[in-house]
Amino acid sequence: MLEKFKRLIHLYDEIIRHPHKTEIARELRDEDDLFFLLLYSDMLGLPNPVFYYTLELYPFMLEKFHDWHLRMGMEHSPLEGIRCC
Repeated sequence: MLEKFKRLIHLYDEIIRHPHKTEIARELRDEDDLFFLLLYSDMLGLPNPVFYYTLELYPFMLEKFHDWHLRMGMEHSPLEGIRCC
């Protein structure tokens, strides 16, 4: 009985979420873009008051950096220290 209820809730969730999947994906991508801008703003010449705290996130975000700068319309990496292309 519990398994049927879980499947029913999952089905309901999918029905509600389906028309908004592209909108949700776009919002998540926009949030990621803003986060990357904040993360790399100091390297781009914009003052970042939390640079010290975001410094430890760089190794995790380098994998996604290439996709980000292409999405922002930059053919090559704007940062001299990061060569991804």
